[in-house]
Amino acid sequence: MSLGQTEVDEELRSWEGFARALRGEDRVLFERMMAAAREAMPAMQASGSAFPVEALFMAILFAQHKLIEGLKRENARLKGAKG
Repeated sequence: MSLGQTEVDEELRSWEGFARALRGEDRVLFERMMAAAREAMPAMQASGSAFPVEALFMAILFAQHKLIEGLKRENARLKGAKG
């Protein structure tokens, strides 16, 4: 089973109340995180899960992992430039 556009959109919208409850920088950060998850929409739809929240969490984890790996590469590059 795969998720349709409607199920994924509904799951993403279901978190809007959570975002509204956050203040300032936290809200901005959460909205960026959700935007990163939206970029993985095709993968979320093809996840084979009947539960859209699982696909959403995996998309968020993937985006975070990409960020961490990029920071590690940048750190290694900067260390190499100093040495």
